[in-house]
Amino acid sequence: MTPRILVISFSTIASDARVLREISAVARHGHVTTVGYGDKPTGSDEHLQLPDRAVSLPQTPLGVLKLALRMHKSVELDAPGTRAAIKLIGDRTFDLVIANDARALPLAFAVRGEAPVWADLHEWAPEERTHVTSWRLLVAPFMDYACKTYLPQTAAQSTVGEEIAKLYRERYGVTPRLVRNMAPFADLEPSPMREDGVIRLVHSGGAVFGRNIEAMIAGAVDAGEKVTLDLYLIPANDGGAYLRKLKDIAAGNPRITFHGPVKPHELPATLNAYDVGIFWIPPFNTNARLTLPNKIFDFIQARLAVAVGPTVEMARLVERYGLGLVTEDFEHDTIVAAIRSLTPERVQRWKQASAASARELSFENESRTIDAIIDDLLGTSKRA
Repeated sequence: MTPRILVISFSTIASDARVLREISAVARHGHVTTVGYGDKPTGSDEHLQLPDRAVSLPQTPLGVLKLALRMHKSVELDAPGTRAAIKLIGDRTFDLVIANDARALPLAFAVRGEAPVWADLHEWAPEERTHVTSWRLLVAPFMDYACKTYLPQTAAQSTVGEEIAKLYRERYGVTPRLVRNMAPFADLEPSPMREDGVIRLVHSGGAVFGRNIEAMIAGAVDAGEKVTLDLYLIPANDGGAYLRKLKDIAAGNPRITFHGPVKPHELPATLNAYDVGIFWIPPFNTNARLTLPNKIFDFIQARLAVAVGPTVEMARLVERYGLGLVTEDFEHDTIVAAIRSLTPERVQRWKQASAASARELSFENESRTIDAIIDDLLGTSKRA
């Protein structure tokens, strides 16, 4: 009998690169039912679509009061998204339940029946948005409760980087396996450098306040005529306010170009036309300090050189594989100096290093861990 696997993600799964990759691997092992927002994602056999307004955290006055009073057991299934998911799932049974992020854990255990639960932790859950006061005061304790209550009961855990895995081990006594945000292998070659010596910088991702994109724009502007910067940005849930601010900062500079979002599977081929993928994100919270995001692996599959700040996991990767440069800090003058230090010869060498490491740093290689987890858990489920 084909195993039945439930994948829960309180995200728009069809545009959630990590969950889409997860599903592509999970689908090799059984019939996949997904629960999340938006249209049916690629790889899903059955999609249970949550209403867009059914948010994943309690937001009624009573729900907020329960969060404030730390009545977490009482509130854990109160979020509109959770209630809607329970109703949609109904009496379906599964052989494995995958909870993407800590906020999905209470739901996973509510609907799992006898199935094992695998927690895929996309970041350090207790400090997901601690830069937002209301989140820090109300939601952070709930995330800590969810992790403390449910992670020890999960049959497997995974997360995005070694440092975050250490945090989960130290606080919650679990040892997540490493499933980094690697992009699928792209059969590309590094693009040739421009004959005029101009170096083409690029950044892709969400136009989200706190990601320091304004500093990248300012750095490219002040670095001079020998660089261009193209930005492939997804508007945030702020009505596009931050994106408009970024365009104002660029002030119509002809060397700064804004593009619309690109589908995850199209990114490497699109970015391949450039030379250096850049990302300087200051350590404003633990997740920013330890981030190892999708975009770094997109840059590698695009055969780009990489320029980043001293962010622990990114710096470690860039230095280990010789992919580019790591600055000493995130200051404007440091970023400008780093960009000015780029030469066609150095960049071409780093692009070749990306090409040399692209297969090792691909999802096809990383997905072996997913296969191993599922094989272990479905075996456990069958024996039970």
